[in-house]
Amino acid sequence: MSNATPLVIVPATRALVPAIHGMIRELAQYEKLEHLMSGSAQALETELFAVQPVIEAVVALADETPAGFALYFHNYSTFLARKGLYLEDLYVRPAHRRRGIGRALLIHLARLAVARGCGRFEWSVLDWNQTAIQFYEGLGASLLPEWCIARVTGEALQALAQRPAVG
Repeated sequence: MSNATPLVIVPATRALVPAIHGMIRELAQYEKLEHLMSGSAQALETELFAVQPVIEAVVALADETPAGFALYFHNYSTFLARKGLYLEDLYVRPAHRRRGIGRALLIHLARLAVARGCGRFEWSVLDWNQTAIQFYEGLGASLLPEWCIARVTGEALQALAQRPAVG
């Protein structure tokens, strides 16, 4: 980050929700997954600011302009018997890339994980995104090739929920 562009990382506010939602759409477009995006800014705001929020987010402001965000939540490791911090999405707008913003966001979350007593900090990355993989590995992250993500969603989730639990 050059000294000419002050960078500040702030917790999400209601006023920043439209910018966060817009960056989520940009991320979906970049990942060629926009067809899977159905969440609204209102739904995002509801989850961020509920009595017991299920997600948290921080926004990187470059010269007071939203330049990137990180959305995260706590998960739990039964093997460690400790909570962890899971990064759901990290995104830096193209005009702000290569200025250290992604690095600053990850360091911010790593410090948060340590301060909260988390046993690990983890996230997923698309296997074709070699730029991101190299970036993450450069910061000390390890890819876990022996793990695959399992997901049930949409009609398959509804069908699974209706199956008998026994028999």
